[in-house]
Amino acid sequence: MHRRRTALVLSTAAVAALPVLTACGSEAHPGAAAVVGGQRITVSQLESRVSEVRRAQQDVTADGAQYEQAVAKSGGLTRNTLHTMVLDRVLHRAATDAGVSVSRREMQQMRAGLEQQAGGAKQLEAAWLQQYNVAPKRLTESLRTEIEAQKLSTSLGVDTQTPAGQAAFWKALSRASRELNIDLNPRYGSWGVTKTGTVGRVDAKTPWLTQVTQEQPADQQQTA
Repeated sequence: MHRRRTALVLSTAAVAALPVLTACGSEAHPGAAAVVGGQRITVSQLESRVSEVRRAQQDVTADGAQYEQAVAKSGGLTRNTLHTMVLDRVLHRAATDAGVSVSRREMQQMRAGLEQQAGGAKQLEAAWLQQYNVAPKRLTESLRTEIEAQKLSTSLGVDTQTPAGQAAFWKALSRASRELNIDLNPRYGSWGVTKTGTVGRVDAKTPWLTQVTQEQPADQQQTA
């Protein structure tokens, strides 16, 4: 099994400081945390996703003190979870626009490879829970998004390790974001497109947003 390398898509610290030019948010959709492409993400759906993470954190911690530490490390979980849910839909729209699709076999292959690297299924689940606040039951879904990001960058013919590649990647997401006409409930923040072309709130911690995993070229592969 060869190792994978990761390419940084953007610096969240830098983008967080940029002004949002266009942002939505109203009370026109009662009970909705967000409306994306005319489809509601309800508050109850959001709360359910947050509860999945909290239950998973409880399951993997030995005592109450460790659980409290886990909660402290994932402050802002509700807001970040919502942005993850919205960003995933934006990426899916951008991928669809580019003619990109992901098969179940591709997800299974990626999961098998990552499990081997992590030392097993439980270890992989624990790692993604800790790093990305992804509950075990959502891991395969998260991997689909990861693959979409990879295949989108390939379809665009860009290298996301370069500033030009990052700009092209975000341009595609910006276009998809506008098409979806995202309306975010103000209690969770705002949504928009910045001067640099990035979209949404970047304090959301998502695997595909912070890094796009790519296989090494054959001449750079290493044996694990």
